Amino acid sequence: MYRAIAANKRNTVFIMLMFLVIVAAIAFAVNFLWGGGRAGDFSIFYAVIIGAGLYTLFQYFFASGQALAITGARQIQKADNPRLYRIVENLSITTGLPMPKVYIINDPAPNAFSTGRDPKHASVAATTGILDLMDDSELEGVMAHEMGHVQNYDIRVSTIVFGLVVAIGFLADILLRLSLFGGFGGRGRDNNNSGGGGGGNPVILVLSIVALVVSPILAALIQAAISRQREYLADASSAMITRNPPELESALAKLGQYGRPVARQNSSMAHMWVADPNKPGFMAKLFGTHPPIPDRIARLQKLGGGF
Repeated sequence: MYRAIAANKRNTVFIMLMFLVIVAAIAFAVNFLWGGGRAGDFSIFYAVIIGAGLYTLFQYFFASGQALAITGARQIQKADNPRLYRIVENLSITTGLPMPKVYIINDPAPNAFSTGRDPKHASVAATTGILDLMDDSELEGVMAHEMGHVQNYDIRVSTIVFGLVVAIGFLADILLRLSLFGGFGGRGRDNNNSGGGGGGNPVILVLSIVALVVSPILAALIQAAISRQREYLADASSAMITRNPPELESALAKLGQYGRPVARQNSSMAHMWVADPNKPGFMAKLFGTHPPIPDRIARLQKLGGGF
């Protein structure tokens, strides 16, 4: 199990580097298209890199609040819902983590998520649907999964991924529209009468546009890959925290049987939930942010033999 955890952490670093490569590819394409392909002029390239970095930094501090606001989550104290609060409180003591803020989302869809930039600024949220569906041991398994995300700093990774995915999608969409409708190449025409951006090289022009089209697709694939790995890791962490993998197995089985789309959520934060909050589609296996529930249960059953 510990080898799998170490491998997941190494893969996460690799995937984060891939995000940076995608941002750099977009920046290079923009520099070439908008800057007219002039050799040695990378001012636009640096501007895009810096802008994306500042946006990601902004998301690092404020994305958790945005996620909670999107779902309509309401912060509670122990008196508001003693059952949920005490489960989270006991898990906090067990793991030695600071007590996170606890939220409830008024939604019949059974689900939960965690967010924040580190354990000291963590929040966990559960829907009314999952509180109604799960018994105490199953709910403990689910919340231990979320505390596992906090313990493993997955919440930080998820926040950064959220920022990068949104930034890549926004940049690619705006810049692709400019390239297709004549927004690019102005500087190239002013300084070089070769006829537009890219210094008159149609091959580089096509490659630059392809980079803008492919980048958000690659970003979605990377988001899915990193999210699946973190879900497996959080499942394993839940088993380690509770020393009772069957309680999460039972909870996941119920989520698979009774799961339904969450009413208020955004696709960019889909990877934060304990189960996929979207409607399944024909591309679910390719772009899905969660591994199939039967696969998660099978891994937990293997872990159960070690306790």
